[in-house]
Amino acid sequence: MRPVNAVIREVAEENPTVRTFRFVPSFDPVPGQYLMVWVRGTDEVPMSFSYQDGITVQSLGEATEALFCLGPGKSVGLRGPLGNGFDLVGDRILLVGGGVGAAPLALLGERAREDGLEVTSLMGFRCSSDLIFRSRFEKMGDLVITTDDGSEGVCGRASAGLERLDPGSYDQIYLCGPEPMMMDVILRCRGFESRIQASINRYIKCGMGICGSCCLDPEGIRVCVEGPVIRADRLLKSEFGRYRRGPGGLKEYYRR
Repeated sequence: MRPVNAVIREVAEENPTVRTFRFVPSFDPVPGQYLMVWVRGTDEVPMSFSYQDGITVQSLGEATEALFCLGPGKSVGLRGPLGNGFDLVGDRILLVGGGVGAAPLALLGERAREDGLEVTSLMGFRCSSDLIFRSRFEKMGDLVITTDDGSEGVCGRASAGLERLDPGSYDQIYLCGPEPMMMDVILRCRGFESRIQASINRYIKCGMGICGSCCLDPEGIRVCVEGPVIRADRLLKSEFGRYRRGPGGLKEYYRR
């Protein structure tokens, strides 16, 4: 798939390190699908949809820093929608997100409300100033917020907010965010892993299932085409939550 030329029509600052970029043209993604974003002269990187015509990005590296230098009227190359998104199941769902992982869940929750589902959201951030999309989630239904420093809501990771909810009462749980947080949620929901869908982040180069950079041990799951949304019972049989591979293919272990 060749990139299409897309023009940035709007840039919104969500917090000091996170911005939303809205494009022309628009797309028709399944929530959870992603785009390969080509910042010309720098790199091509994967970004999940936060709107049908937009992505929400945290400045973390060379490509995102270069993207942050672009404003309305500038252009990028886009390939997508790519990968498998979330599958809406049941009548009552729980969204659990951490940091910028809230972005694809916001799009999913709005789609679920349009379809008449009951939506509860549990969103975790480092501190109150890091919050994004609060009003979007409040419009969907009940919202529980956690912060690592206790500056807003429950003190702790997003998983700490599970104590205020009954995870077993939901038909499906949807996760996106830092991998240790997602693994913590999965382990706290033992017994119904088949009802949990997680959007995971791996090093993606091609976005077409060819290069193998994003594969999960030991099954060789190609995250770029079989994911990025994968059911938790399948993830528990993989490297998920223990390590990931960086650009050079070396294992990067998570802290326990």
